[in-house]
Amino acid sequence: MFQATRRRLALWYTAVTAVLLLLFASGFYLYVRTTLVERVDDTLNHVVEIVERSLVIEPDVGPDHIFATVDTNDPPLRVNVEASFRDNARTVEDDHIDLEWFGPSGQLLWSTFTDLQPVPLHVNPAGETVRVGQETFFRQITERVQADGQVLGYLRVSHPWFEVTKPSRRLIVDLALGTSLMVGAVAAIGWLLSGIAMAPVRDSYQQLKQFTADASHELRNPIAVIQTNAQVALSDPNPDVEIQQRQFQVIERLTRRLGRLVDDLLFLARQESGLIALAPASVSLEGLLEDVLEEQQVMATERQIALRVNVAEDIPGKLRSKSSALLATPPTANSRILGDPSQLTRLFTNLISNAVQYTPSGGTVTVKVKPTKHQGQPAVQVTVQDTGIGMDSEAIAHAFDRFYRADPSRLRSGEQGTGLGLAIAKVIVDTHRGHIHLDSQPQAGTTVTVVLPQGGVGG
Repeated sequence: MFQATRRRLALWYTAVTAVLLLLFASGFYLYVRTTLVERVDDTLNHVVEIVERSLVIEPDVGPDHIFATVDTNDPPLRVNVEASFRDNARTVEDDHIDLEWFGPSGQLLWSTFTDLQPVPLHVNPAGETVRVGQETFFRQITERVQADGQVLGYLRVSHPWFEVTKPSRRLIVDLALGTSLMVGAVAAIGWLLSGIAMAPVRDSYQQLKQFTADASHELRNPIAVIQTNAQVALSDPNPDVEIQQRQFQVIERLTRRLGRLVDDLLFLARQESGLIALAPASVSLEGLLEDVLEEQQVMATERQIALRVNVAEDIPGKLRSKSSALLATPPTANSRILGDPSQLTRLFTNLISNAVQYTPSGGTVTVKVKPTKHQGQPAVQVTVQDTGIGMDSEAIAHAFDRFYRADPSRLRSGEQGTGLGLAIAKVIVDTHRGHIHLDSQPQAGTTVTVVLPQGGVGG
């Protein structure tokens, strides 16, 4: 599936680029060709102006002279061809330009062409392309020459068309070669870029497959147990109250677990889609941690785990330590941040409950709060450190993946996790523009460090 999508992406990259290059090459070719034609026309017009200024016009006194014009009241005029074109012929020959002079009636009187069939006279001062013979083309401008209202004749200036077609053909070859090379390069680059673009999709797909398998397992077992207990309770004609109570306790515990799972999934889905509206407020992390630790104290006591809190006072480096979850002194100003209280509560509940969950009996969970700097701005650092079973390097690398499921062997007997706690914690920290970091060693404990800027979501 991914290879087919990658091929389609690469093909689209190549096709779009090829169309754009084709449009560019066509436009560039038309521009160059038009420029060449305009330069030839400018040259021809310039030659026409020079020749017209150099024409020798004199009275036509011979009644049978071939250059005579029609009779008028004024003395007729004529163009002395030999005197007019003697020097011009040598000049235009060097520029590959040919001259033709036609009489007033259109008859050809003088030409620099020697072996080409003459083209019929067609007055066109704007320039036109004509064919002489089978394979010879010229660009021509024909100008009517007048003096005192009398038509003296017609001057036609011709330029070889190959000076336009030759560079045009060469340009077509160069553009075709360059476009082909560019399309080939884009195809290779498109294949590479599509692979890079598909990598996150492939990873997300693998995570989604893993999540689907984990979620299906998490949902299937509790639902099956709930269904079994409900069926047993309903099918017993002489129900034992004590047995039914245990069955309903199992149902209640499993439904609570399912509720937590669904709540976590819903939170992540809403966070991804941006549907969660933040309610930023000034929050004291010491006061918030007091509430969280008070909730976790019951579970810690049951497991004989000591909860300790170290809070830095206003004097740098000085800590006050409490062996219980309750902070006896008022919160300091250095621990206040701007954030969403509900999300921050969820953040530290996940971190502290994880620490308690993975710490064996007799262990210690320590929470430290101190002011710090984050990206040059005032911030508060909260560290949750336990003396639990720790994590290996592979587990650390995936600890914050949203759908990563920890090794079930790391859990206590009878406990199951969803693999979403740390993923939710990272989402909340990112929302508050903070930073979260995890250090751990197998059988040596885990330390999670959270840095939250005091500006928070409103900074």
